[in-house]
Amino acid sequence: MTFTDLKVIVTGGASGIGLATAQWFVDRGAGVAVLDRDAATLDGIDSFVADVTDDVAVQRAVAAAIGHLGGLDVLVNNAGIGAQGTVEANDDEEWARVLDINLLGLVRVSRACMPALRKSNKASIVNTSSVAATVGLPQRALYSASKGAVTALTLAMAADYLHEGIRVNCVAPGTADTPWIGRLLNQAADPEGERRALAARQPHGRLVKPEEIAAAIGYLAGPEAGSTTGTTLIVDGGLTALRLRPAAQ
Repeated sequence: MTFTDLKVIVTGGASGIGLATAQWFVDRGAGVAVLDRDAATLDGIDSFVADVTDDVAVQRAVAAAIGHLGGLDVLVNNAGIGAQGTVEANDDEEWARVLDINLLGLVRVSRACMPALRKSNKASIVNTSSVAATVGLPQRALYSASKGAVTALTLAMAADYLHEGIRVNCVAPGTADTPWIGRLLNQAADPEGERRALAARQPHGRLVKPEEIAAAIGYLAGPEAGSTTGTTLIVDGGLTALRLRPAAQ
C-alpha cells in the first residue's frame, strides 16, 4: 500500500495504541500529526496539545495540524480513557467525564476535521472502539457503554458521509498491552497473576500488541480498503468469535 502522499492526524497519539499507529504511518512515508492532552516530544512526529473535552482547543489544534500537514486525508480517533466497576460503582460525574472523552471527544475532533476531509479524494476516519462494546466483560460497565456508543456512531457516520466519499470504520481491540493496562496491573494485589488471567482470557493466550492494532487501523485507512466502510475490524486474539475446547488434561 502507498502512504507517502497521505496526511494523517492521530488523537491520543503520545502513547500506547495511538503512538504505535502514528509510528506505523510514519514508517510508511505518511505525513503525521498527533493530538494529545499532554505535550510530547516524538521522534519524527509533530505533536499538538489538545484536550478533546475542550472544543475551542480541539479546533485550534486541528487547524494547526492541518496547516502544518498541508491538508488531511485520514483521521484516527484514538483518544480515550478506561473505567472500572459495575453500573453502581461510578457516580454521575464520572459517567459524564468518561463519555465526554471517549464519545464526545471523538465528535469534536471529527467535526473540526470534516471540512479538510471533504477536500481529500482519499478521506477516511478510523475510530478506536473495543471488544467491550459487544462482549460482556466484568467490571467494565461505564467503559463498555462508551465504546458501544463509539461503534454505533461509526455506523451512523459511515452512512452520513458515504455520499461525500469519506469512509468511516473502527477497530475493536481486545485487551492490549498499553500503559493504561500496565497501571491497572500495578494496582492489583497480584500484578503477575492478573496479567496471566488477562492473557488467558484471549484464546491466543497473550495481550494484543499495540502494533497489531496499528496495522489494522492502517489497513482500514489505506487506499486498498476503498470498498470498506461501516466495518468493525476486531483484533482480539479470538476473544469475540472463538469458543475453543479446553486443552486435554
